[in-house]
This record gives sequence, C-alpha cells and structure tokens, in this order.
Amino acid sequence: MALEYESLNENVKKCQYAVRGELYLRASELQKEGKKIIFTNVGNPHALGQKPLTFPRQVVALCQAPFLLDHPNVGMLFPADAIARAKHYLSLTSGGLGAYSDSRGLPGVRKEVAEFIQRRDGYPSDPELIFLTDGASKGVMQILNCVIRGERDGILVPVPQYPLYSATISLLGGSLVPYYLDESENWGLDVNNLRQSVAQARSQGISVRAMVIINPGNPTGQCLSEANLREILRFCYSEKLVLLGDEVYQQNIYQDERPFISSKKVLMDMGSPFSKEVQLVSFHTVSKGYWGECGQRGGYFEMTNIPPRVVEEIYKVASIALSPNVSAQIFMGLMVSPPKPGDISYDQFARESKGILESLRRRARIMTDGFNSCKNVVCNFTEGAMYSFPQIRLPPGALQAAKQAGKVPDVFYCLKLLEATGISTVPGSGFGQKEGVFHLRTTILPAEEEMPEIMDSFKKFNDEFMTQYENSFGYSRM
Repeated sequence: MALEYESLNENVKKCQYAVRGELYLRASELQKEGKKIIFTNVGNPHALGQKPLTFPRQVVALCQAPFLLDHPNVGMLFPADAIARAKHYLSLTSGGLGAYSDSRGLPGVRKEVAEFIQRRDGYPSDPELIFLTDGASKGVMQILNCVIRGERDGILVPVPQYPLYSATISLLGGSLVPYYLDESENWGLDVNNLRQSVAQARSQGISVRAMVIINPGNPTGQCLSEANLREILRFCYSEKLVLLGDEVYQQNIYQDERPFISSKKVLMDMGSPFSKEVQLVSFHTVSKGYWGECGQRGGYFEMTNIPPRVVEEIYKVASIALSPNVSAQIFMGLMVSPPKPGDISYDQFARESKGILESLRRRARIMTDGFNSCKNVVCNFTEGAMYSFPQIRLPPGALQAAKQAGKVPDVFYCLKLLEATGISTVPGSGFGQKEGVFHLRTTILPAEEEMPEIMDSFKKFNDEFMTQYENSFGYSRM
C-alpha cells in the first residue's frame, strides 16, 4: 500500500500543533465519558458562550436565503439597513453565496477592506494588494509557501509563538529561527536578541528570509509599542527581511497605555527609504476581536512593497483553491464596514460590541489576579489578545514525577489539572519557552460569571499539587 505511516511525507510527521495536541485529545475523551470540560485551549469565543453580533448575522442570513428579501413581511423580521446591506453584498457576487468569487476575493469587499485600512492608518491602501482568505491562517500558509524554498530558508519567529508558524514551517520543509521574548520585561522584544538569532542561523548556513511578529501577542498577550515597531522595521530594512505582521487581535486591547498601532502605519510614518523598501504582509481575521466568528473562516492579508511579479505568483497559488469562502467574505466586509452612527442598527451593534470588549477587559484582570494569587505561579497582565500565559514554577518533585511518567513537565502538570478540574489548557512547551521554565496558556474567554469559580478551582488544584510535590520530594525555587 502506498499510504503507510512509514512512507508518509517526513514533513507531515515532524509537524506538531499543540493547541489540538495531547491535552485536547484527552479532554475530548473525558468529555465523552461525561466529565464537564472547560475548553480554554483555543481562542474560540462562541464555543465558550459569547453571543454572535446581531447585525452581521442578519445580513448573512439574508444573503444565504435571498428569497427572504422578496417576502412581503421581510421588513418585520429584519431592519432596513440589514436588508440594504444584504442586497449590496449579493450585487457584488456572480450568483449569490453559492458561486465562486475571484481567487483573491470579491473586488467590492476588497475595496471595503482597503477603505478600512486607510481610515485606520491614514494612508492609502490598494484593493489589488489585498487577498481575502479562509481565516488568517490560510493567508499565513500561502505567504510562507511562497517564501520557503527549502530547509536552508529560515523564518524568524517569536518564542513563545503560536504553533501555526512552527507547524507550517515544518510542513513546508523550512527552518524556524527563534527569537526569545523577555518575560521579565512583560514579554518585550530586544533587537539585539534578533541580531544574535540571525547571526547564529547564518553561521549554520541558513538564509533568513522573513520575520514574524504577533501583535498583540499570542500566547503572551503583550502589545508592541510604536518605538518597538520602528526598531523592528529598521531591522528588517537592514537585514532585507519581509515582515509578516500577524495583527488578528488588534481589536482586543485591555489597557490604555499601549494602544494597537499597525505595522503599516509605523512603516509609512517612517518615510523613505523604509516606507518604499521594507516588504510587509499584514494579516487580519473575523475570528477574533469582539466578533469571534472563528467557524466562519474569514480573513485577509495586505501586501506592501511586494513586487508586481511576486504578487502575480501569490495570486497563482491562491487560484489553486479557486475561491475563498464567500459567506466569510461578507463577514469580513461587515467587520471593516460596520453600522455607522445614525444607522437603524448602530445602537444595538455598539451596545453589543462594547459589552463584549468591556467584559473581556474585566476577565483579563480576574484571570491575571487569580493566577498571581496561586502558589509558585506568576503571570504578566494580558494587555491584549485573548490569553493568559502564566509561569508555573514546578518543584523538583514534580519534575521527577513527570520524568517517571514519561511526560514533559508542563504537560504532566496540565494533564493533572485537566483530570482534577476539567480545565483544558495548552502546555507552554507547545509554544516554545526557555529551558527549565514552564508555562501554560489559557484563554480569557470563559463566561465572566463563571470566571471566579474557574479560578478558585485552578487555585485549589495548583496549591494542592505544589504541596504534594514539595512534601514528597523537596522544593527549590527556579
């Protein structure tokens, strides 16, 4: 037989994706056995009870069932602005949501995305350089597929990192070049560390071709400052690297000191030669923010300073899949062009979105404070995104028990947490971390009213775990 495990593509076998790894599989088994599981392993807001925004669902419902637009009572069920927007989006398609679109996405929606970017950054955006994708992840994979030529091509990736990057680089046969974020500086980025990472990679014969930033950070939750972004862009200019700006959490900001600022705005503000020469690809999605429409699979990327012939090749790669999900393109259009003041649906939309963001801000604080109240746990505040990434200072006894069980120490801890409490997390080793330091990632997405009980459950487990392994084997602080 041709398809045996031994004969599989080695890159597939090397590929690891911790967010849906051992912990998730064990949690799914326990759920089948009847145990209540709180899946905090993935940023999936609706799965944890977040209600969808009303207006976009009304518009897409009408687009999915256009015969409703001809019903005499449609105005009794749907507001007039939702009806008008549904007609608008249907007019952009070649046959409704069941028809393929251009492989880059509907031109009318790409124009709306370009207008959104121009409003956000204050600089023009070209719809011809915007591709709509099935979630931001597919866009990342398309771009990396074009950048990586073989195992000697390296991609600078922040560590801790979202495993999409390590998994895709492995799958494509490239080399991940890590640069470590500084936990003691609230997961800050030191350009000197970047230079060391590039020099070390080049000494091993690796050609570093691109750099990834995740802003706000996943799993670390930090927001990059404007000064930090300028340093990064200067570094990419001097090293001739394309910058991949993962900005999918740009609406998820939980403090006022460091607002989100896009890589493109900073690049344009810097002026020539940077604004004319640094190559940048920026990603966004409908899955995060206060939308949380993960299952719809809508995203986009915008290219800056990418040569026309390269854009043509990226278009060719996109064309292999024929068309991105058309209903998700409508969601993207609605996200970048939501109801405006004076529209019939504006007040409800503003109330719903504000309520979600304010609750997430409170939950970020509840979770950070909860972790920091636990024995041998320290956690930076979640400035943005959807996650907490506490450091778990495991006693030597726990390290020895993990070794005896054949488990990585933080996997051992997270499995024990899952069995005891039903809380499904992701061990920090799945994101990368410094040797001898252990973390876990959890979302801040459980319902706000359930958060105190969840944190009490975590604290009870953690403190008993620490006491058990201190008493059994002794303890020394890391």
